Amino acid sequence: MTLEEKIGQMVLCGFTGTEPSADIERLIRDEAVGGVILFARNVQSTEQVARLNRSLQAAASIAGRLPLWISIDQEGGMVARITDGVALMPGAMAIAAGGSAEDAYEAASISGRELKALGINLNFAPVLDVNNNPANPVIGVRSFGEDPGRVAELGVATIRGLQEAGVVATAKHFPGHGDTHVDSHLALPTVAHPLERLEQVELRPFREAIAAGVDAIMSAHIVFPAYEPAKLPVTLSHAALTGLLRGELGYQGVIMTDCLEMNAIAEHFGTVEAAVMAVEAGADLVLISHSHERQLGALEALRLAVLAGRIREERIDRSVERLLALKARRGVLAPAAAGGVPGGTAAEEPQDEAVEPALVPPLVGCEAHLAAAQRISEASITVVRNERGLLPLAKDRSLVVISVEAAVQSEVDELLEAPLSLGKALVELGACETEWLVPLRKVGELKEELVRSALFADQVVVATYNAYLEPDQAELIRALQARGKDPIVVALRSPYDLLAFPDVGAFMAVYESRPLALRSAAKVLTGGIPAAGRLPISLGGQSTAGSGADGSQGGDAV
Repeated sequence: MTLEEKIGQMVLCGFTGTEPSADIERLIRDEAVGGVILFARNVQSTEQVARLNRSLQAAASIAGRLPLWISIDQEGGMVARITDGVALMPGAMAIAAGGSAEDAYEAASISGRELKALGINLNFAPVLDVNNNPANPVIGVRSFGEDPGRVAELGVATIRGLQEAGVVATAKHFPGHGDTHVDSHLALPTVAHPLERLEQVELRPFREAIAAGVDAIMSAHIVFPAYEPAKLPVTLSHAALTGLLRGELGYQGVIMTDCLEMNAIAEHFGTVEAAVMAVEAGADLVLISHSHERQLGALEALRLAVLAGRIREERIDRSVERLLALKARRGVLAPAAAGGVPGGTAAEEPQDEAVEPALVPPLVGCEAHLAAAQRISEASITVVRNERGLLPLAKDRSLVVISVEAAVQSEVDELLEAPLSLGKALVELGACETEWLVPLRKVGELKEELVRSALFADQVVVATYNAYLEPDQAELIRALQARGKDPIVVALRSPYDLLAFPDVGAFMAVYESRPLALRSAAKVLTGGIPAAGRLPISLGGQSTAGSGADGSQGGDAV
């Protein structure tokens, strides 16, 4: 391989559009980039995604380039780029609330098989951050919870499920993004804990993931003074990536960066220079998700750094060897059969030339996979509090539902128009006649109107969305209480919402606002299924981790 080809393998690029853009085709043809990342902007349907991925791999083949990584953030729950036509699994905290490592494995296995069938061979999951900071604005329900041992157990099960399905698993965000109150998409966080605490909490899931043979680890754009005395984020720290991860932890797999266009990097170091610094620190693969100009700049900067002697070519060789070994291990380098894609289901068996293989194999979104997702979702719903017997809802009493609509509150979110609300899910069960759908930014403005709408209802359900970060939602709950109402609060994302109104009589944690979760919540609200979930996190003095089923510790669910 030429130097340029080797450097190309170390860069992963994003692009716009639902078919290969001229920019990404140029990067594949002229720069030999190692792969691409897909976002919601690249997705219309499973058929379109499968066709896009075939076209991308064909572009590499025609140009005489190596087959590509085709990567995605398909964590499940609230962070998923493909949401329709697949068995979208619950997210990490919902799975943790269900309490089963077997479910974590099954969810990952199904997701992995479906991704591979669509031509996707690398998933940026699981999140191994231990979320023990209620103010964390970006991890939250993406984490398996606050207990390092439980995060490790469920994370390892997820890794096994993805990798046994033939898809690369990526443990993120090393060495831990769980105890921050700053989103690294927006600014540069610092975690100032001493080494002993980091070893006991943040590092434990990553140690166990390494022992389990995780394919890849993604670095966090966070400053850890205990590891790096200079104010360098882990992504750019030789002490953290080479000294700690390679040396002390003995990790031999692929180290990749989070996107270098996030503000934690771009505003402090510059994306192009950061690409060189990340490779110097020990990264094998750098991720640049958006700007074509920055992608080209990073490739050229890496080439010039080698020619100038700043980075030895032998250092480049070691990274490329790891990357190609992983491509070989996950079947990416396997030649495609007729109509197939490298590493994809269609390429696994020779096809009759007269028969066009299915663009989307029948296993994608099949009934068995959907049934598994439903079972896992239903097991997650957690009744944290039911002090005054407000649950289940009484069939013979009037009901008003006020639903705060989900909104993008972090750059990791890519929410599209919601196809279902909690009220609509209750309508499907014949349990709701009136629902107010309220945009998150309009809650304060509409508060008095919403309170008046609920005054003559016997029962009031308020579906909140990250109310612990949004004071207007807490004001709405207090206004209802002040007018003599006793609202049932259903948290459609963060269970930390209870901290914003600790005296509510009934509180349910759903962990996500995807249609499957809303239908599961509606079944629990109406008494159709028991509330079997347990909190994976503590809510101050209100409820401890492990509580559920009317706030009890263990025992039967309601």
